[in-house]
Parts: sequence; structure tokens; C-alpha cells
Amino acid sequence: MGCKGAKYKGFPDRVSAENAFREGPEKYWGNDIGAAPMIDLSKLAEKPVSPAIAVDAACSGNPGKMEYQGVLVDFGVQPPVKSNLFKSPVFPNGTNNIGEFLAIVHAVSLQKKHGWHYPIYSDSVNAQLWVRQKKCKTKLQRNAKNEALFDLIERAEKWLNENAIEVPILKWKTEIWGEIPADFGRK
Repeated sequence: MGCKGAKYKGFPDRVSAENAFREGPEKYWGNDIGAAPMIDLSKLAEKPVSPAIAVDAACSGNPGKMEYQGVLVDFGVQPPVKSNLFKSPVFPNGTNNIGEFLAIVHAVSLQKKHGWHYPIYSDSVNAQLWVRQKKCKTKLQRNAKNEALFDLIERAEKWLNENAIEVPILKWKTEIWGEIPADFGRK
């Protein structure tokens, strides 16, 4: 941030990234090796990268009724245009962090399925960390009410362990940009 002309390039794993670092950037600029597209990081401070997918979760109670969703947003027009991509069912005994985690995984897997390469915005630092660790580290206990939710968590963790994340997952800057476009508007 704050470095004029800075660029970002993601790689599917650490070994690929370290090889690219040793070999120098010229070989990799514009070369799609199954990695995330390059993004000019200097523009992130001004406005969100566009188009992008924004994800969010909502939970009434903790634990409580939880759901999550994802929208495709084009910030290049005013007002920004958003299209709904997915919305989960309501789970009776979940947490907001679980919903945020599942929303990111849903967005990543949907993109892999369709060959898309949009950055993903989430306002949840915990969920982003859990995705990087490929593990939903909830303290919520599994029970009869949330059995279906825990089955979905297991599927998400399995997907993360079997697939490379090929798009950047970015922190939504609520303090600068306002509520994330996928927000449920229930505050």
C-alpha cells in the first residue's frame, strides 16, 4: 500500500510463489499459471477492485439463525451495479463467523466451477484466516440442530484441501467504503 505502481500476483501454493520470487517477475507478468490475476494494489486505497464478488453473513443470535450470500459487483458505474450470485438457506444453529467462512468458500468454488477470476471481498478477518488455514475453527459444538451446517463445513474444508485458491480474497474496508454490498441490511 502507498507504493506507486505496486502489483499483486497470487500463486496456487508456496513453492510456486518462491520459484517465481527467485526467477524474477518478468516471467510471470500476464502469465496465467492457475494463479490469481495481478491487481494494482495502489488503487485499493481509493476504491474497491471492480468487478468483484462481495460476500457476507447474517446471524440472529449467537448461535442463532444464520445465512450467507454473495453478489457480483461492478463499481465502475454509479451507482454500483450488483447481481445476486448465491444465497444459502437459513441454518437454525450457526454463527456469523461460520457463515462468513462458508460464503468465501462458496464464492471461491463457484468461480473455479465457472472459470471466473474475480477478487472476493469479505469484511471478516476471522473467515479469511480460516480459509487460508483451510479449517473452520469455530467453538460451536455440533448438535442435532446444526448437523446439516457441520456437514457443509466438512465439505467446505475438504474442498479447500483439494483445490487451490486462484483468486485474491481481500478485506472489505467498511470504514472507507461503507457496508459491504452483500450485507443483509439488518443492523
